[in-house]
Amino acid sequence: MSGQSFAEFERTGWENTHIVAKYDQHLSTVTTQSIPALLDAAGIRAGSRVLDVATGAGYVAATAFERGADPIGLDFSDAQIDFARLRHPSVAFQQGDAEALPFESESFDAVIIAYGVCHFPHPDLALKEAHRVLKKGGRIAFSMWDIPERAIGLGAVFSAIQTHGSMSVGLPVGPNFFLFSDPTYSQQALRDAGFDATEVVQVPQTLKLSDPDQLFDIISESSVRAGAVLSAQNDAQRAAIRAALHQTVRHYKSGNSYDVPMPAIVVSAVKR
Repeated sequence: MSGQSFAEFERTGWENTHIVAKYDQHLSTVTTQSIPALLDAAGIRAGSRVLDVATGAGYVAATAFERGADPIGLDFSDAQIDFARLRHPSVAFQQGDAEALPFESESFDAVIIAYGVCHFPHPDLALKEAHRVLKKGGRIAFSMWDIPERAIGLGAVFSAIQTHGSMSVGLPVGPNFFLFSDPTYSQQALRDAGFDATEVVQVPQTLKLSDPDQLFDIISESSVRAGAVLSAQNDAQRAAIRAALHQTVRHYKSGNSYDVPMPAIVVSAVKR
């Protein structure tokens, strides 16, 4: 990772087919829970021309397609695009950069970004690009994890690392992962990009686990930034972090499973 930029770090991570598959297996079961709220906030309806930025496995674009919209899913990762095309062969997908969108100005009715803003090196540029490609009156909507105190599945991981390990492991510097979890910050960022009439909706979501130790394994294998931080800890630190997460998850036992809160916020706005 020495000398690697944050953009290169993220791109390399999301080209890893193992991480892509594990994210789809585990975390997509959570992120898909907020798709209806995201599409509603973006005003997606039959005939809408939709750009789904950071499409990942393509679930948002596919759901928009099911609503009768005309979506294009865009992702910087060829591995994600290949995965999305296999999953949703009727939907259009292409590789591209959220900070330099390969589309003409005023060519979409809506732009959607599901959990992507925390992965952009310069999210302000991505929001300005979204504004550029939207038609007047078009809507942007993005989803982001709620603050770490409420999104327990992620917040507990970062808290355990800070308590029992170290966040300073030589990763390239990027924006704070939870920067856009703050509704006030998100709304101001949209206004700074030229949008108006911002709105925020909170969406409850749950990560269902079969075992208290599963959270550590899921984050280790299914994420780029948090996974890299966990892998950089020494054996004693990793054992202490795993034990701390085990204790946290135990509090959310529900029948034969553990239902860990992973709520999101959906932030939207209009291009006047």
